[in-house]
Amino acid sequence: MSAPASLVLRDVHVPPAPAWWPPAPGWWLVLLAVAVLVAVPLLWRARRRRRRARWLRLFEAECSSALPPPEQVAAASQLLRRAARRVDPRADRLQGAAWLQFLDGPKGHAFSKDVGALLLDGGYRPRVDPRQMEALRALAATRFVQLMEGRR
Repeated sequence: MSAPASLVLRDVHVPPAPAWWPPAPGWWLVLLAVAVLVAVPLLWRARRRRRRARWLRLFEAECSSALPPPEQVAAASQLLRRAARRVDPRADRLQGAAWLQFLDGPKGHAFSKDVGALLLDGGYRPRVDPRQMEALRALAATRFVQLMEGRR
């Protein structure tokens, strides 16, 4: 055997560090999962926003097609009754204060104590104040979208 001092030793060659690109297959899966987790809520939100906009356009088109304010009140009431059937199949048959309480929902009294009461007799009045009609239209459009979404 030879003496250790006589052996020719060389430094250990360390291989180069692996390249950062392309990543390992596991990182591709992580990237895909993150992309899906980000994209799905964004797409869902965009779809919901488009659906709301479509319902608002429908409401505005129906109310605008009726020219005199009493006819607009009747059109808004009819649309609200149609939308109410999505939440409760018997809701469209409610009358008077019960109908207004249903439209109020759990959060407010805008229909039963405010301009929303115009829905009860506004379609039968010879004249309706245009400011009241605009306020009712905005209130009814908001509630229409909520009912179409199935929110009580």
